[in-house]
Amino acid sequence: MAYLFGLFIVMVFFGVIHFYTELDTKQKVGATLIAGGVIMSAIFYNYIQTQKSEHIRQVMRHYNQGKNIQCGEITVTNKTFSLSVGTQTFIGLKESVHAGKMLSASGCE
Repeated sequence: MAYLFGLFIVMVFFGVIHFYTELDTKQKVGATLIAGGVIMSAIFYNYIQTQKSEHIRQVMRHYNQGKNIQCGEITVTNKTFSLSVGTQTFIGLKESVHAGKMLSASGCE
């Protein structure tokens, strides 16, 4: 849906510069391509950020369900690590061999 909205905005932009400016055709096309590139870049950035957020939510969900999570070479469980929800970080519990270690949830599988 965002792609259609972005395309609509680019079409409106082209229509405005076509009818209300004195630019030549090459300048109009160039300006439209730049505007379209900026809009598509923003949509792509938003898509990537949504994917990252979903990955972190899935890792945190698995942690809350008591499943093992692999963070590099370290296996994270709710028995050896606590979860800081605000920073989305696993922190090693004092009683575990990973005491004091901090692992970002975004780097976990």
